[in-house]
Amino acid sequence: MQGFNKGFLYFICGVSAMGGLLFGYDWVVIGGAKPFYELYFGIADSPLMQGVAMTTALVGCLIGAMVAGGAADKYGRKPLLMFSAVLFTVSAIATGLFNDFTLFNIARFIGGVGIGVASALAPMYIAEVSPAEIRGRMVSLNQMTIVLGILAAQVVNMLLARDTSIAAEQAWNVEWGWRWMFWAETLPAALFLFMSFFIPESPVYLQLKAATVSQHKEQKAGLRELMESKYGKVLLLGLIIAVFQQWCGTNVIFNYAQEIFVGAGFDVDGMFINIVITGIANVVFTFVALYTIEKWGRRTLMLIGAGGLGLIYFILGTCYFMQLTGVMMVALVVAAISVYAMTLGPVTWTLLAEIFPHRVRGIAMATCTFALWVGCCTLTFSFPSMNAALGSSGTFWIYSGICVCAFIFLFRNCPETKGKSLEQLESELVK
Repeated sequence: MQGFNKGFLYFICGVSAMGGLLFGYDWVVIGGAKPFYELYFGIADSPLMQGVAMTTALVGCLIGAMVAGGAADKYGRKPLLMFSAVLFTVSAIATGLFNDFTLFNIARFIGGVGIGVASALAPMYIAEVSPAEIRGRMVSLNQMTIVLGILAAQVVNMLLARDTSIAAEQAWNVEWGWRWMFWAETLPAALFLFMSFFIPESPVYLQLKAATVSQHKEQKAGLRELMESKYGKVLLLGLIIAVFQQWCGTNVIFNYAQEIFVGAGFDVDGMFINIVITGIANVVFTFVALYTIEKWGRRTLMLIGAGGLGLIYFILGTCYFMQLTGVMMVALVVAAISVYAMTLGPVTWTLLAEIFPHRVRGIAMATCTFALWVGCCTLTFSFPSMNAALGSSGTFWIYSGICVCAFIFLFRNCPETKGKSLEQLESELVK
């Protein structure tokens, strides 16, 4: 694709990627608010209710991802992105406003639906509007905004959390601090909604819509067509890549940072500082991914991610087993985040947006995103139990084993997609 308007392309991809920014913020902000809203709602001694609060948004993610594909094929990519912006805005206001635990969870669920929709639609939209030679970099822009949203949540949480050793300051945290952590999302959510009015519809969607209108008899692609044998291999690849991005274990560092860093010998204040350090590493190495994804390729980066994390988690588990604490533990966690940020984080979304044919891309992307959030839910649910039963050492050894198995699968099955048009990939991967 020659002669495209690069400035306009970056604008529309940047607006679409704001869904990733809100995805990252909304997903991680709860980790910093957790110690305070648990005291406010009186669930500090109730593991069950703590689990409900932590996973309500994830259930929303599943619902959002499940409906995103069919809705995007029916109504278009742009309206769905606008809809996710509305959900983010409503959730940000309502989560901090409600004083009832049930209403709090309903508000979190609404935000989760927004995450599910945005996580499925944003990378797909970017892939469909971007030329092949820079498509990987542009889709990785979505991952960049995700990690910027994560870092923003971590910084906001640290700045809003008052000194926990002073009773009056701790009381402010419990009454108001956690509310402002959620309310801070309102401004970028409203901006995303406003800017989404100025982006065009995906040309791929318009092409499919025109083809349907002209032929009349053509039916909209659905799950039944996606399950046809000719799509089986590429669908299995997408599902495994999506689930592995979660089961590799890195995201427990964001969701259970308190347990991980306290277990490594840090107090609450040290925990917040270390969380921000991991967030900075996340951003820096996602920038690295922007420059390596078109040079090294998707397959190479996926293999580096699986193999690198397998090694790091084995070492980290051994250090926990030897009861080591301090800076070395932080360094290993930062190393894991860094490897993930330049490999599995962005490349997963890029591959998912590239490997499926135009006709089933909407439903396929939604199906794989749904699987990804199922992986996230199971990871989030299982970590406390695994950590209690096996200790941090056994838990990270299991994550290491998962990464090794994934490395073998990817080595045998992951194609290289850099520099190839979506049409060329369709002819190579679907036969």
